[in-house]
Amino acid sequence: MTDLSTEEIDLPSRSQLKRENQELRDMGEQLVLLAKSQLEKIALDDSLKAAIKEARRLKNLDAKRRQLQYIGKLLRNIDVTDIKYSLEKLNHQSQTFRQHFAKLEEWRDRFINEGNNAIEDFIAQYPEADRQQLRNLQRQASREKSQNKPSTASEKLFKYIRQLAD
Repeated sequence: MTDLSTEEIDLPSRSQLKRENQELRDMGEQLVLLAKSQLEKIALDDSLKAAIKEARRLKNLDAKRRQLQYIGKLLRNIDVTDIKYSLEKLNHQSQTFRQHFAKLEEWRDRFINEGNNAIEDFIAQYPEADRQQLRNLQRQASREKSQNKPSTASEKLFKYIRQLAD
């Protein structure tokens, strides 16, 4: 039998546990405050979806606070890295959002400059993309660029890419 006093046990402090639990409750509150369309883009299990739906329905502040604590408890039992990444992609101030946005702009520029090669690369990454629509938008955007016209097709192309990537 080993003596626990001689072994070093690396347990988080009580304060650290409280901070982590508060962070999860805050994440749960962010999920509750999201628009329904944004929430649908995040992969959540059924019990968490039901708890969020219930929290949105509640009007009593104490009941809502208890429900947010429950959501935090549910979040403790799952891996939240994907949820955290999805929330950061939705936060316009975050570094993750800016990187994601820059990547989409890069795709759009590749479509305009490289044409079909870029479209094929994109479809390899996003198989649900409509090749025909991408080609039409790419041709229009390239034509506008060569004629120095306002980039309305380029904006439509970007919106379509963003819709697929989100």
